[in-house]
Amino acid sequence: MMMLFGIPLPALFGQLVIGLINGSFYAVLSLGFAVIFGLLNIVNFAHGAFYMVGAFSAWMLLNYLGLGYWPALVLAPVIVGCLGMVLERLVISRLYKLDGLYVLLLTFGCTLVIQGGFRIVYGNSGMPYPVPDLLKGGFLITDSLYLPAYRGWVVLVSIVICLATWLVIEKTKIGSYLRAATENAAMTEAFGINVPRLLTITFGIGVGLAALAGVLAAPIYSVNPTMGGELIIVVFAVVVIGGMGSILGSILTGFALGVLEGLTKVVYPEASGVVIFVIMVVVLCVKPAGLFGKSS
Repeated sequence: MMMLFGIPLPALFGQLVIGLINGSFYAVLSLGFAVIFGLLNIVNFAHGAFYMVGAFSAWMLLNYLGLGYWPALVLAPVIVGCLGMVLERLVISRLYKLDGLYVLLLTFGCTLVIQGGFRIVYGNSGMPYPVPDLLKGGFLITDSLYLPAYRGWVVLVSIVICLATWLVIEKTKIGSYLRAATENAAMTEAFGINVPRLLTITFGIGVGLAALAGVLAAPIYSVNPTMGGELIIVVFAVVVIGGMGSILGSILTGFALGVLEGLTKVVYPEASGVVIFVIMVVVLCVKPAGLFGKSS
């Protein structure tokens, strides 16, 4: 059996694939988190709950309406994004002038309410969601290295979505409006731009990205009410390491930390659950603004 640094190559490749899959979810979720923080300057701790709602939306579309994976990939983020915009307009927008801690506590409370509601209706046990027929099977890279097709699809879609979102925000007129609205809302409104509507749309886009990650995760992990609870802590750490509000930093850090976590499971499995938080502590000690963040 081929070895690399004393580790069997199939085991190393398997953990790298798992790490890249986890990194894909970290990147998409962190992207949505960073979009909301960077453009609205609020910490959305309900992000994990929206991720869970996205997965449940795909499950409900399949079981109640007979709509499979491909329609759900489009409909679920739109549905959850609209729910997010309603929440932002009716509740969160009333707290913009207060200390950011109030929004953090509000979104944390929303998480508890959403998770509790789904737990009452569906219980705690996970529910399976089938892999689409088109993405079943996989590719045999070598005699001992196998890549499942769906996992490769998740990585590809995550990269495309992350790059497309970054390009829209950084390189288009709509993105310039969003950045201007957060930096100087009064002047932006003077040019006839509806700033509250832009902020609502931004929040909807952020939670829609979380829902998209939930749909992508549904065929890999069981769909259950607590699936986003622990993940949001990791996502928050990823965003802090990349730099709060840095969209590109969140994307790159998400993928990198997922791969690093996968490698840690091979080299020193006991540390795989804490390696991201250890890195966060080190980065904050060396560069408090994060790897890609700007010091205020």
